[in-house]
Amino acid sequence: MMAPLRGGTGTIMVSPPTAAVRRRMQRTRARDNPFEMSVRSKLFARGLRYRIHYPVSGMKRITCDLALPGPRIAVFLDGCFWHGCEAHPPLVKKNTGFWMEKIERNRARDMRVRAHLDDIGWTILRFWEHEAVEAIVERIVSTAEERRAATPSPRRSASSLQDVERTSGQFEAVDGDIAATEAQTVE
Repeated sequence: MMAPLRGGTGTIMVSPPTAAVRRRMQRTRARDNPFEMSVRSKLFARGLRYRIHYPVSGMKRITCDLALPGPRIAVFLDGCFWHGCEAHPPLVKKNTGFWMEKIERNRARDMRVRAHLDDIGWTILRFWEHEAVEAIVERIVSTAEERRAATPSPRRSASSLQDVERTSGQFEAVDGDIAATEAQTVE
């Protein structure tokens, strides 16, 4: 039995998936898949801390796979089939129209998200599942280091080994204690 599916460009007649296809599609993990987990574990081992499935500000139901909110870096780890990789075009034998439209909608959404994140000042890194995990991790780490170096943090602006003079005439020591200037003088 064929059923109409209303999509972005028109109506497509779609036959229901077979039981085997349904089981396979249900097993495909959108989150926490082996590709994501390997990238995340190597980033963590390199000392990089991140947020997972981070919501994109201003866009409902859109998340990035990894985010570094401090340096404002959004990382997307895309599957070749779902996002239409040029190197590995999707091979679809049944319901070709449906799947090709689905992939095009995914690609259009990816472009909208990229434009939105660019507009609000985020750096976007997008990787394909066929890329080497080590190369992905290296690129994320180097981008994070570049962004942190380019944007001085107010916390790191003062040397942690020196006292910081406050406007009130007091000094704040390394341990956070505040003492009057008179108490800092050596007797």
